[in-house]
Amino acid sequence: MAKQILSPLPGTFYRKPSPDQPAFKSVGDAVAVGDVIGLIEVMKSFNEVVADQAGIITGFPTDDEEPVMAGQPLVELE
Repeated sequence: MAKQILSPLPGTFYRKPSPDQPAFKSVGDAVAVGDVIGLIEVMKSFNEVVADQAGIITGFPTDDEEPVMAGQPLVELE
């Protein structure tokens, strides 16, 4: 069964720290517990999304700059 990293809160999901920088993580990257995998923006406040489990990223079910709800899968791991 694939593991998932879920959104901790509702807002807008960003895979990059800013538009002109590379994504925090990409498909195929290893993720360790505590790694930042993205940001959730809520009312102009940016909150880091931190991995709560380790694995290899197999996909991003949520696109960059897409609105998300709390508990929505952001990253799939194997």
